[in-house]
Amino acid sequence: MTIQPKRLCALVVAAALAWSCSAAEPMRVAPGTPSSIDLPTAIRLALDQPAVRAAAHEVSASEATVDQAGRLPNPELEYLREGQQAGTRTTTVQINQPIELGGKRQARVALAQGAVGLAKSEQMVLRQQVRSDVIASYYEVLVAQQRQELARALSELARKSVEVAGKRVAAGKISPIDETKARLAAVDAATELNQATAQLVVARTKLGALIGRPAESVILREPADQLPQVKPLETLLSQAKDATSVQRARSQLAAQEAQTSVERAARVPDLTLSVGSQRDDQVGRRQAVVGLSVPLPLFNRNEGNLRAALRRTDKAREELAAAQVNASSELATAYTRYEVARNEAMLLRQDVIPNARSAYELTLKGFEYGKFPFLEVLDAQRTWFQAQSRQWNSMLEAYRAYADIERIAGTAEQDNRDTK
Repeated sequence: MTIQPKRLCALVVAAALAWSCSAAEPMRVAPGTPSSIDLPTAIRLALDQPAVRAAAHEVSASEATVDQAGRLPNPELEYLREGQQAGTRTTTVQINQPIELGGKRQARVALAQGAVGLAKSEQMVLRQQVRSDVIASYYEVLVAQQRQELARALSELARKSVEVAGKRVAAGKISPIDETKARLAAVDAATELNQATAQLVVARTKLGALIGRPAESVILREPADQLPQVKPLETLLSQAKDATSVQRARSQLAAQEAQTSVERAARVPDLTLSVGSQRDDQVGRRQAVVGLSVPLPLFNRNEGNLRAALRRTDKAREELAAAQVNASSELATAYTRYEVARNEAMLLRQDVIPNARSAYELTLKGFEYGKFPFLEVLDAQRTWFQAQSRQWNSMLEAYRAYADIERIAGTAEQDNRDTK
Protein backbone atom coordinates (compact mmCIF):
# COMPACT_ATOMS: atom_id res chain seq x y z
CA MET A 1 0.00 0.00 0.00
CA THR A 2 1.34 3.43 -0.95
CA ILE A 3 1.23 6.20 1.66
CA GLN A 4 0.69 9.78 0.51
CA PRO A 5 3.71 12.11 0.89
CA LYS A 6 1.77 14.56 3.05
CA ARG A 7 0.83 11.78 5.42
CA LEU A 8 4.46 10.72 5.60
CA CYS A 9 5.50 14.29 6.31
CA ALA A 10 2.87 14.51 9.01
CA LEU A 11 4.34 11.42 10.65
CA VAL A 12 7.80 12.95 10.61
CA VAL A 13 6.52 16.24 12.04
CA ALA A 14 4.55 14.44 14.77
CA ALA A 15 7.58 12.39 15.74
CA ALA A 16 9.78 15.50 15.79
CA LEU A 17 7.35 17.45 17.94
CA ALA A 18 7.03 14.54 20.35
CA TRP A 19 10.81 14.36 20.65
CA SER A 20 11.18 18.11 21.03
CA CYS A 21 8.71 18.17 23.89
CA SER A 22 10.52 15.37 25.68
CA ALA A 23 14.00 16.80 25.01
CA ALA A 24 13.22 20.42 25.84
CA GLU A 25 12.07 19.71 29.38
CA PRO A 26 14.57 18.45 31.98
CA MET A 27 13.84 14.98 33.27
CA ARG A 28 12.23 14.92 36.70
CA VAL A 29 11.91 11.82 38.83
CA ALA A 30 8.58 11.30 40.52
CA PRO A 31 8.55 12.83 44.03
CA GLY A 32 7.39 9.56 45.48
CA THR A 33 10.50 7.66 44.41
CA PRO A 34 11.76 5.99 47.62
CA SER A 35 15.45 6.20 46.81
CA SER A 36 15.56 9.81 45.63
CA ILE A 37 17.89 12.05 47.64
CA ASP A 38 18.91 15.70 47.58
CA LEU A 39 22.38 17.20 47.79
CA PRO A 40 22.44 18.01 51.55
CA THR A 41 21.35 14.45 52.30
CA ALA A 42 24.05 13.06 50.03
CA ILE A 43 26.69 15.19 51.78
CA ARG A 44 25.46 14.08 55.20
CA LEU A 45 25.60 10.42 54.19
CA ALA A 46 29.10 10.80 52.75
CA LEU A 47 30.42 12.51 55.88
CA ASP A 48 29.20 9.55 57.92
CA GLN A 49 31.29 7.00 56.02
CA PRO A 50 34.18 5.04 57.63
CA ALA A 51 36.96 7.08 56.00
CA VAL A 52 35.66 10.29 57.56
CA ARG A 53 34.96 8.65 60.91
CA ALA A 54 38.53 7.35 60.95
CA ALA A 55 39.80 10.94 60.88
CA ALA A 56 37.65 11.72 63.93
CA HIS A 57 39.29 8.84 65.80
CA GLU A 58 42.69 10.29 65.00
CA VAL A 59 41.60 13.60 66.54
CA SER A 60 40.46 11.80 69.70
CA ALA A 61 43.74 9.92 69.87
CA SER A 62 45.70 13.16 69.53
CA GLU A 63 43.68 14.76 72.30
CA ALA A 64 44.56 11.87 74.60
CA THR A 65 48.26 12.56 74.09
CA VAL A 66 47.86 16.07 75.54
CA ASP A 67 47.02 14.64 78.97
CA GLN A 68 49.85 12.15 78.68
CA ALA A 69 52.34 14.86 77.72
CA GLY A 70 51.58 16.75 80.94
CA ARG A 71 52.39 13.82 83.21
CA LEU A 72 55.43 14.01 85.49
CA PRO A 73 58.15 11.35 85.15
CA ASN A 74 57.74 8.38 87.49
CA PRO A 75 60.05 8.03 90.51
CA GLU A 76 62.47 5.14 90.66
CA LEU A 77 62.79 2.80 93.66
CA GLU A 78 66.36 1.60 94.14
CA TYR A 79 67.66 -1.13 96.47
CA LEU A 80 71.41 -1.58 96.98
CA ARG A 81 73.24 -4.08 99.19
CA GLU A 82 76.98 -4.10 99.74
CA GLY A 83 78.54 -7.23 101.22
CA GLN A 84 77.19 -10.71 101.80
CA GLN A 85 77.97 -11.52 105.44
CA ALA A 86 75.64 -10.44 108.17
CA GLY A 87 77.16 -7.84 110.45
CA THR A 88 79.37 -6.37 107.75
CA ARG A 89 77.00 -5.55 104.89
CA THR A 90 75.38 -2.21 104.08
CA THR A 91 71.83 -1.92 102.75
CA THR A 92 70.48 1.18 101.03
CA VAL A 93 66.87 1.85 99.94
CA GLN A 94 66.19 5.09 98.13
CA ILE A 95 63.79 6.80 95.72
CA ASN A 96 65.15 8.67 92.73
CA GLN A 97 62.90 11.38 91.28
CA PRO A 98 63.86 12.97 87.93
CA ILE A 99 63.23 16.72 87.86
CA GLU A 100 62.79 18.14 84.37
CA LEU A 101 64.35 21.51 83.68
CA GLY A 102 64.27 23.90 80.76
CA GLY A 103 60.48 23.77 80.27
CA LYS A 104 60.44 20.25 78.88
CA ARG A 105 57.00 19.44 80.22
CA GLN A 106 55.45 22.62 78.82
CA ALA A 107 57.13 21.99 75.49
CA ARG A 108 55.75 18.43 75.34
CA VAL A 109 52.25 19.71 76.08
CA ALA A 110 52.56 22.35 73.36
CA LEU A 111 53.75 19.70 70.90
CA ALA A 112 50.80 17.44 71.76
CA GLN A 113 48.41 20.36 71.33
CA GLY A 114 50.01 21.08 67.97
CA ALA A 115 49.39 17.48 66.98
CA VAL A 116 45.73 17.92 67.92
CA GLY A 117 45.49 21.02 65.75
CA LEU A 118 47.13 19.22 62.87
CA ALA A 119 44.78 16.24 63.21
CA LYS A 120 41.77 18.58 63.24
CA SER A 121 43.00 20.40 60.16
CA GLU A 122 43.57 17.07 58.39
CA GLN A 123 40.05 16.07 59.32
CA MET A 124 38.74 19.36 57.96
CA VAL A 125 40.63 18.89 54.69
CA LEU A 126 39.22 15.37 54.34
CA ARG A 127 35.66 16.49 55.06
CA GLN A 128 35.96 19.34 52.59
CA GLN A 129 37.37 17.01 49.93
CA VAL A 130 34.57 14.51 50.48
CA ARG A 131 32.02 17.31 50.31
CA SER A 132 33.51 18.53 47.03
CA ASP A 133 33.55 14.99 45.60
CA VAL A 134 29.90 14.51 46.51
CA ILE A 135 28.90 17.82 44.90
CA ALA A 136 30.73 16.93 41.68
CA SER A 137 29.40 13.36 41.62
CA TYR A 138 25.86 14.48 42.45
CA TYR A 139 25.72 16.84 39.49
CA GLU A 140 27.41 14.26 37.27
CA VAL A 141 24.49 11.94 37.96
CA LEU A 142 21.98 14.72 37.22
CA VAL A 143 23.64 15.55 33.91
CA ALA A 144 24.03 11.85 33.05
CA GLN A 145 20.28 11.39 33.59
CA GLN A 146 19.57 14.26 31.21
CA ARG A 147 22.00 12.89 28.63
CA GLN A 148 20.37 9.48 28.77
CA GLU A 149 16.92 11.00 28.33
CA LEU A 150 18.14 13.10 25.42
CA ALA A 151 19.84 10.12 23.79
CA ARG A 152 16.73 7.99 24.26
CA ALA A 153 14.56 10.63 22.59
CA LEU A 154 17.00 10.93 19.69
CA SER A 155 17.15 7.15 19.28
CA GLU A 156 13.36 6.95 19.17
CA LEU A 157 13.14 9.73 16.61
CA ALA A 158 15.89 8.13 14.51
CA ARG A 159 13.96 4.85 14.55
CA LYS A 160 10.80 6.58 13.36
CA SER A 161 12.82 8.40 10.71
CA VAL A 162 13.98 5.02 9.37
CA GLU A 163 10.36 3.89 9.13
CA VAL A 164 9.39 7.06 7.28
CA ALA A 165 12.37 6.77 4.95
CA GLY A 166 11.52 3.15 4.19
CA LYS A 167 7.97 4.04 3.28
CA ARG A 168 9.11 6.89 1.05
CA VAL A 169 11.58 4.62 -0.72
CA ALA A 170 8.77 2.13 -1.28
CA ALA A 171 6.69 4.96 -2.71
CA GLY A 172 9.54 5.96 -5.00
CA LYS A 173 9.86 9.42 -3.49
CA ILE A 174 13.46 9.20 -2.24
CA SER A 175 16.57 7.23 -3.06
CA PRO A 176 17.40 4.02 -1.18
CA ILE A 177 20.66 5.71 -0.24
CA ASP A 178 18.67 8.10 1.96
CA GLU A 179 17.14 5.14 3.75
CA THR A 180 20.60 3.66 4.29
CA LYS A 181 21.86 6.92 5.75
CA ALA A 182 18.79 7.09 7.97
CA ARG A 183 19.59 3.62 9.26
CA LEU A 184 23.20 4.65 9.93
CA ALA A 185 21.90 7.65 11.87
CA ALA A 186 19.68 5.30 13.88
CA VAL A 187 22.67 3.07 14.66
CA ASP A 188 24.65 6.10 15.80
CA ALA A 189 21.74 7.20 17.98
CA ALA A 190 21.48 3.74 19.54
CA THR A 191 25.22 3.75 20.21
CA GLU A 192 24.99 7.13 21.89
CA LEU A 193 22.11 5.86 24.00
CA ASN A 194 24.22 2.91 25.14
CA GLN A 195 27.10 5.24 25.97
CA ALA A 196 24.82 7.60 27.87
CA THR A 197 23.39 4.66 29.83
CA ALA A 198 26.88 3.43 30.68
CA GLN A 199 27.93 6.92 31.80
CA LEU A 200 24.89 7.10 34.04
CA VAL A 201 25.75 3.74 35.61
CA VAL A 202 29.32 4.90 36.24
CA ALA A 203 28.16 8.19 37.74
CA ARG A 204 25.66 6.45 40.02
CA THR A 205 28.30 3.92 41.09
CA LYS A 206 30.71 6.71 41.99
CA LEU A 207 28.13 8.64 43.98
CA GLY A 208 26.85 5.47 45.61
CA ALA A 209 30.36 4.61 46.79
CA LEU A 210 30.67 8.06 48.35
CA ILE A 211 27.37 7.94 50.23
CA GLY A 212 27.35 4.23 51.02
CA ARG A 213 24.39 3.20 48.85
CA PRO A 214 24.01 0.73 45.97
CA ALA A 215 24.38 2.28 42.54
CA GLU A 216 20.92 1.21 41.40
CA SER A 217 19.31 3.09 44.28
CA VAL A 218 20.95 6.43 43.45
CA ILE A 219 18.08 8.31 41.80
CA LEU A 220 18.02 12.10 42.01
CA ARG A 221 14.97 14.31 41.79
CA GLU A 222 16.45 17.80 41.34
CA PRO A 223 16.37 19.62 37.98
CA ALA A 224 19.80 19.75 36.39
CA ASP A 225 19.35 23.02 34.49
CA GLN A 226 19.86 25.38 37.45
CA LEU A 227 23.42 26.33 38.28
CA PRO A 228 24.29 27.16 41.91
CA GLN A 229 25.15 30.71 42.85
CA VAL A 230 28.82 31.61 43.29
CA LYS A 231 30.11 34.56 45.31
CA PRO A 232 32.13 37.31 43.60
CA LEU A 233 35.79 36.56 43.03
CA GLU A 234 36.93 39.25 45.49
CA THR A 235 34.89 37.65 48.26
CA LEU A 236 36.19 34.20 47.41
CA LEU A 237 39.80 35.38 47.39
CA SER A 238 39.33 36.86 50.85
CA GLN A 239 38.10 33.45 52.01
CA ALA A 240 41.12 31.75 50.45
CA LYS A 241 43.21 32.94 53.40
CA ASP A 242 41.25 30.51 55.56
CA ALA A 243 41.09 27.67 53.05
CA THR A 244 41.42 24.20 54.52
CA SER A 245 44.76 23.66 52.79
CA VAL A 246 46.06 26.91 54.30
CA GLN A 247 44.78 25.95 57.75
CA ARG A 248 46.51 22.59 57.47
CA ALA A 249 49.80 24.29 56.51
CA ARG A 250 49.35 26.69 59.42
CA SER A 251 48.80 23.78 61.79
CA GLN A 252 51.89 22.05 60.45
CA LEU A 253 53.93 25.19 61.14
CA ALA A 254 52.58 25.41 64.70
CA ALA A 255 53.37 21.73 65.32
CA GLN A 256 56.88 22.13 63.94
CA GLU A 257 57.52 25.20 66.09
CA ALA A 258 56.43 23.17 69.11
CA GLN A 259 58.86 20.43 68.08
CA THR A 260 61.63 23.02 67.94
CA SER A 261 60.79 24.05 71.49
CA VAL A 262 61.01 20.42 72.59
CA GLU A 263 64.45 20.03 71.02
CA ARG A 264 65.65 23.31 72.55
CA ALA A 265 64.44 22.27 76.00
CA ALA A 266 66.23 18.93 75.61
CA ARG A 267 69.56 20.76 75.66
CA VAL A 268 69.08 21.55 79.36
CA PRO A 269 70.12 18.56 81.53
CA ASP A 270 67.64 17.21 84.08
CA LEU A 271 68.29 16.73 87.79
CA THR A 272 67.69 13.52 89.66
CA LEU A 273 66.86 13.87 93.37
CA SER A 274 67.60 10.83 95.51
CA VAL A 275 66.14 10.37 98.99
CA GLY A 276 66.50 7.19 101.02
CA SER A 277 67.84 5.34 104.03
CA GLN A 278 71.03 3.37 104.53
CA ARG A 279 71.75 0.77 107.25
CA ASP A 280 75.32 -0.14 108.14
CA ASP A 281 75.45 -3.43 110.10
CA GLN A 282 78.97 -2.73 111.37
CA VAL A 283 77.93 0.37 113.27
CA GLY A 284 74.41 -0.91 113.86
CA ARG A 285 72.53 2.20 112.84
CA ARG A 286 70.51 3.68 109.97
CA GLN A 287 71.19 7.03 108.35
CA ALA A 288 69.46 9.21 105.78
CA VAL A 289 70.69 9.43 102.21
CA VAL A 290 70.13 12.53 100.09
CA GLY A 291 71.71 13.08 96.72
CA LEU A 292 71.56 15.01 93.45
CA SER A 293 72.79 13.87 90.06
CA VAL A 294 72.97 15.75 86.80
CA PRO A 295 74.37 14.69 83.41
CA LEU A 296 77.33 16.67 82.14
CA PRO A 297 76.58 17.97 78.61
CA LEU A 298 80.07 17.42 77.33
CA PHE A 299 79.51 15.26 74.24
CA ASN A 300 75.81 15.60 73.44
CA ARG A 301 73.97 18.91 73.65
CA ASN A 302 71.22 17.95 71.18
CA GLU A 303 72.51 20.49 68.70
CA GLY A 304 71.88 18.30 65.64
CA ASN A 305 68.22 17.67 66.52
CA LEU A 306 67.72 21.37 67.22
CA ARG A 307 69.18 22.38 63.86
CA ALA A 308 67.00 19.82 62.11
CA ALA A 309 63.90 21.13 63.89
CA LEU A 310 64.76 24.72 62.97
CA ARG A 311 65.18 23.81 59.30
CA ARG A 312 61.88 21.90 59.31
CA THR A 313 60.24 24.95 60.83
CA ASP A 314 61.61 27.05 57.99
CA LYS A 315 60.24 24.45 55.57
CA ALA A 316 56.80 24.57 57.18
CA ARG A 317 56.83 28.36 57.00
CA GLU A 318 57.61 28.27 53.29
CA GLU A 319 54.93 25.63 52.74
CA LEU A 320 52.41 27.89 54.43
CA ALA A 321 53.30 30.74 52.07
CA ALA A 322 53.05 28.35 49.11
CA ALA A 323 49.68 27.06 50.31
CA GLN A 324 48.31 30.60 50.46
CA VAL A 325 49.48 31.34 46.92
CA ASN A 326 48.16 28.01 45.59
CA ALA A 327 44.78 28.48 47.24
CA SER A 328 44.32 31.89 45.62
CA SER A 329 45.56 30.65 42.25
CA GLU A 330 43.38 27.52 42.23
CA LEU A 331 40.38 29.52 43.37
CA ALA A 332 40.82 32.10 40.60
CA THR A 333 41.22 29.29 38.06
CA ALA A 334 38.10 27.48 39.26
CA TYR A 335 36.12 30.72 39.23
CA THR A 336 37.22 31.42 35.64
CA ARG A 337 36.26 27.90 34.59
CA TYR A 338 32.86 28.35 36.20
CA GLU A 339 32.21 31.68 34.50
CA VAL A 340 33.29 30.41 31.07
CA ALA A 341 31.18 27.25 31.35
CA ARG A 342 28.17 29.15 32.73
CA ASN A 343 28.31 31.75 29.95
CA GLU A 344 28.63 29.04 27.32
CA ALA A 345 25.67 27.13 28.76
CA MET A 346 23.55 30.29 28.84
CA LEU A 347 24.51 31.15 25.25
CA LEU A 348 23.63 27.66 24.09
CA ARG A 349 20.33 27.67 25.95
CA GLN A 350 19.22 31.15 24.94
CA ASP A 351 20.58 31.40 21.41
CA VAL A 352 22.10 28.30 19.82
CA ILE A 353 19.52 25.69 20.85
CA PRO A 354 16.46 27.80 19.93
CA ASN A 355 18.04 28.60 16.55
CA ALA A 356 18.93 24.94 16.00
CA ARG A 357 15.38 23.95 16.85
CA SER A 358 13.99 26.62 14.55
CA ALA A 359 16.27 25.40 11.75
CA TYR A 360 15.11 21.86 12.33
CA GLU A 361 11.44 22.83 12.18
CA LEU A 362 12.02 24.90 9.04
CA THR A 363 13.85 21.99 7.45
CA LEU A 364 10.93 19.73 8.27
CA LYS A 365 8.52 22.17 6.71
CA GLY A 366 10.74 22.53 3.65
CA PHE A 367 10.93 18.76 3.37
CA GLU A 368 7.14 18.65 3.51
CA TYR A 369 6.93 20.94 0.50
CA GLY A 370 9.69 19.13 -1.33
CA LYS A 371 12.30 21.90 -1.02
CA PHE A 372 14.81 19.91 1.09
CA PRO A 373 15.94 16.31 0.83
CA PHE A 374 15.42 13.93 3.70
CA LEU A 375 19.11 14.04 4.61
CA GLU A 376 18.76 17.73 5.42
CA VAL A 377 16.20 16.75 8.04
CA LEU A 378 18.62 14.26 9.54
CA ASP A 379 21.44 16.83 9.61
CA ALA A 380 19.24 19.42 11.27
CA GLN A 381 18.09 16.83 13.77
CA ARG A 382 21.73 15.91 14.57
CA THR A 383 22.72 19.59 14.93
CA TRP A 384 19.90 20.23 17.38
CA PHE A 385 20.88 17.21 19.44
CA GLN A 386 24.55 18.16 19.46
CA ALA A 387 23.69 21.67 20.63
CA GLN A 388 21.74 20.28 23.58
CA SER A 389 24.48 17.76 24.35
CA ARG A 390 27.06 20.56 24.29
CA GLN A 391 24.90 22.54 26.69
CA TRP A 392 24.97 19.67 29.19
CA ASN A 393 28.73 19.39 28.76
CA SER A 394 29.04 23.05 29.69
CA MET A 395 26.70 22.59 32.63
CA LEU A 396 28.78 19.67 33.87
CA GLU A 397 32.00 21.68 33.61
CA ALA A 398 30.35 24.51 35.55
CA TYR A 399 29.22 22.05 38.25
CA ARG A 400 32.76 20.63 38.54
CA ALA A 401 34.24 24.11 38.80
CA TYR A 402 31.68 24.93 41.49
CA ALA A 403 32.73 21.82 43.41
CA ASP A 404 36.37 22.95 43.25
CA ILE A 405 35.38 26.40 44.51
CA GLU A 406 33.58 24.82 47.45
CA ARG A 407 36.59 22.62 48.18
CA ILE A 408 38.95 25.58 48.29
CA ALA A 409 36.83 28.38 49.73
CA GLY A 410 34.33 26.35 51.74
CA THR A 411 34.37 26.83 55.50
CA ALA A 412 33.68 24.54 58.44
CA GLU A 413 30.49 26.48 59.22
CA GLN A 414 29.23 25.89 55.70
CA ASP A 415 30.19 22.25 55.94
CA ASN A 416 28.16 21.83 59.11
CA ARG A 417 25.19 23.69 57.67
CA ASP A 418 25.03 21.49 54.59
CA THR A 419 24.96 18.30 56.64
CA LYS A 420 22.03 19.25 58.88
